[in-house]
Amino acid sequence: MQSLMAESSMAATAEPMDSIRYLARQPILDKRSRLYGYELLFRMGPETAFRGDGNQATRSMIDNAVIFGLERLTGSLPAFVNCTAESLTRQLVQILPPSITVLELLEDLEPTPALIEACRELKAMGFRIALDDFVWKAEWEPLVKLADYIKVDFIKSDSAERQDLLKRLHGLPVCLIAEKVETQEDFKQACKEGFSLFQGYYFCRPELMKNRKIPANHLSQIQLLKMMRQETFDLAQLGELVKREPSLTHRLLRVVNSPIYALRQEVDSIELALIVVGEETFRRIASVAIASELNSGQTAEILRVAFVRARFCELAARCCKLEPAEQFLVGLLSMFPAMLRISMEDLAPSLPLREEVRLALMGKANQERSLLRWLECHECGDWIGCDELFRCNCFNPEKILQCYVDAVVWAEAALSSAALTA
Repeated sequence: MQSLMAESSMAATAEPMDSIRYLARQPILDKRSRLYGYELLFRMGPETAFRGDGNQATRSMIDNAVIFGLERLTGSLPAFVNCTAESLTRQLVQILPPSITVLELLEDLEPTPALIEACRELKAMGFRIALDDFVWKAEWEPLVKLADYIKVDFIKSDSAERQDLLKRLHGLPVCLIAEKVETQEDFKQACKEGFSLFQGYYFCRPELMKNRKIPANHLSQIQLLKMMRQETFDLAQLGELVKREPSLTHRLLRVVNSPIYALRQEVDSIELALIVVGEETFRRIASVAIASELNSGQTAEILRVAFVRARFCELAARCCKLEPAEQFLVGLLSMFPAMLRISMEDLAPSLPLREEVRLALMGKANQERSLLRWLECHECGDWIGCDELFRCNCFNPEKILQCYVDAVVWAEAALSSAALTA
């Protein structure tokens, strides 16, 4: 897989901006906000729809899925992949692993007899079928009977339309997914209406408590982050701070000894951890442990997004003449409002950052925010926004996209390490 990725990057170097391979993943969660799977968005350019003829679109979708690897990107959870008619009727999707692949039929496909028969054959092979942005039409009934999932756009539809659809689907063994669920109110309404799965970033936007202060039991973690921002540590002082938090000490030592860091000797003290791994790695390990503590009681998906953002910003910083350790914190801290249910305006004064970085987290469009902003666009499939940031900041697209894939893989390992300590 690594060689495939390298070959992809080498091939992409010669490509113009409008033929860059784009990949993003959007989480799909259940009613308890647990991760169920991902929709994977593949594009060859900054458009939000396939370009060119159908054959080229098909080749692009299959090629990207093989290059990036579905298991690698979803942790072997269900991967919802947008399909063209050609990829289905010519059964080119057979190259994908049936056990985790959900073939997503877009709303603009024509439900021809050939398409319906192809879906029947693919289901017999073990693939699952999803109907995207679904609105009831009589000609789609044969595909509705084959579908495992039906996705409904929560923004484009109103409650009455959704209730009418649910009545038509009553009795069918199909799972309903609410798409574009962006707020807690949307999520509660979707649950009330009978949806089982949810796609959107509502979990990143919990109900914030106005004028709320940082809970007292988290102040020491913030103090630790401030200390780690210093160029050199006071080891004795750092050790004392960590030891005041038994659960944090436990997490930190478990993370240090987890497979993600592959140390040859077991580390059993804070002081030894710092000596063995070095200051730069220790900063990252401690940040992972602190973030895990701060996210207690929240959905793990918040932590997963935080880890992807942190690692991506750290890796990409080296391509953009930004400070990696600082950018790691930028990515991580961007999710603190969701973790602590405090607005960034209330949280920012306590954060261990330079003023320009603090302003970046509060939304100022400066250089320090450029990587985080790119990733925010990327997370929601805003290819035009991604492309514009490439141009304005002179980013190397291939290197940035490789950083994203590497960050996803690292974040999954980091989350597994954090889970060991829960």
